[in-house]
Amino acid sequence: MGKSVCVIGAGPSGTAVLRAFASAKAEGAAIPDIVCFEKQAEAGGLWNYSWRTGLDQHGNPVHNSMYRYLWSNGPKECLEFADYSFEEHFGKVIPSFPPREVLCDYIKGRLSKANVSDWVKLNTVVSTTTWDEKTKKFTVVSRNTETDTETTNEFDHVICCSGHFSTPNVPYFQGFEKFEGRVLHAHDFRDAVEFKDKRIVIIGTSYSAEDIASQCYKYGCKSVVCSYRTAPMGFHWPDNFKTLPLLTKVKGNKAFFRADAARGYPEETCEEVDAIILCTGYQHHFPFLADELRLKTANRLCPGPAEAKGDGDGTLYKGCVWDKNPNLFYLGMQDQWYTFNMFDAQAWWVRDAIMGKIQIPEKAAMSEWFQKWRAEENKLETDEDMFTYQGNYVTELMNETDYKKHGLDCAKVNANFNEWEHNKHDNIMTFRDKSHKSVLTGNMGTIHHTPWIEAMDDSMKCYMTDTREEYEQEAAKQRQE
Repeated sequence: MGKSVCVIGAGPSGTAVLRAFASAKAEGAAIPDIVCFEKQAEAGGLWNYSWRTGLDQHGNPVHNSMYRYLWSNGPKECLEFADYSFEEHFGKVIPSFPPREVLCDYIKGRLSKANVSDWVKLNTVVSTTTWDEKTKKFTVVSRNTETDTETTNEFDHVICCSGHFSTPNVPYFQGFEKFEGRVLHAHDFRDAVEFKDKRIVIIGTSYSAEDIASQCYKYGCKSVVCSYRTAPMGFHWPDNFKTLPLLTKVKGNKAFFRADAARGYPEETCEEVDAIILCTGYQHHFPFLADELRLKTANRLCPGPAEAKGDGDGTLYKGCVWDKNPNLFYLGMQDQWYTFNMFDAQAWWVRDAIMGKIQIPEKAAMSEWFQKWRAEENKLETDEDMFTYQGNYVTELMNETDYKKHGLDCAKVNANFNEWEHNKHDNIMTFRDKSHKSVLTGNMGTIHHTPWIEAMDDSMKCYMTDTREEYEQEAAKQRQE
């Protein structure tokens, strides 16, 4: 009897695993039996949009953090699947910063091409995963939410691809319970139009903070306060933006911000506000795994506990292998500069480890690898340091598998990251109007006919039009539907 593999999640990382095994099968290799459990009704992971927040229709936590009008905040040329270009999928060169629906279609397109959809069990939530040391098997209990039936299966390997952007980190600030406005986490943000003419506070300096602030500006909010804990984002914001130190408390509709004399705020500041949006990150949360199988880490480039040594204390060898049990793998658990292409590099590596092409070493060697990469991570200071570090990591994985044959050059990806960072700091509201060169095809992304700040309809039908006039006509149709 051959090996069996459970994949948890059919987002970009889970579908990368499916594509990796399908690639091996297409070249004549005997692959394990693969079952992928996906809680949503469609593959695509976070790139699916749901209007729901809190609980879904089945009483499970809503996985999605996507919102209407979301466009890619990084160049598509930095995340392109090395074996499936955007140009191949769409049949033409498209601009560098597509909306959510376009990216989701791209993910699903590769899944369709790989012809592995029958490996995915949709509407199926994994509830528990345990390991039996005697049988050397995982027991996975899942529930089909459509039929409300439970199933128990045994597997030789489990690959956790559930992501880490669905369980919000929600801090408390004094007075929240009596605040006269709206408080929400970015996970529950769905539509910037809700905040038209509102005075909003954004807590945090993450990608979601910069994007939600920009979205609210685009769709007509009255003013934005960007509140930082450690350091401001450092962008040239529009005139109705203000940067202030961390929120300390709220009273009525007033928000109070601490002093930060070193950055020009010698006294506490007060602002009247209508809404507070917490862009305060997410937790690595795996309630469907037994405690001894759970990764416990902050959001960092080299995941694992802060004081870990990689010798069986809950870290990931090669960023993928659970060092307490090398039959369990995690994908995409890093703080991310690289995304889709990193998931691919990890998926190909994990595939080869499961199929015996790569030998997982003893704990001493795993510890040596982890300590080297953790020590390097601790020295990183700039954004360029970070994406170069992650590019080196991706390159290391690629060089150990046949994924390298697809020609992904991380030095060229890093050049796109560098250019993108400069464009953002030149003008945070216009960087999406720039174009970048595909590492795979060598073609520059086209310049979209409608500047991002004026493109109010983010549907794929509108985005893929060839002229501003066609865009406006299609947008008018969309409003009527």
